[in-house]
Amino acid sequence: MSKIGVEESLTNIQEALREKGFDVVEIKQEADAKNLDCCVVTGLESNVMGISDTSIKASIIDADGLTADEVCRQVENKMNYIQ
Repeated sequence: MSKIGVEESLTNIQEALREKGFDVVEIKQEADAKNLDCCVVTGLESNVMGISDTSIKASIIDADGLTADEVCRQVENKMNYIQ
């Protein structure tokens, strides 16, 4: 089963992904994102300087402006691509 991390403020997306059968972990800090298959973030902390130094190897989905259904579709697409 795919393990999906979702920022703590995105509770509606957490619930929608759980309903789809995903193992959802709430991300509160960077350490919570380790060993995940995919992370869903709000986009509020995007890197405006263009520097990308990250230790997270999971796919990242920016939920900004998307509905819970749209995010679920993106997660499903990424998980199907990985498998």
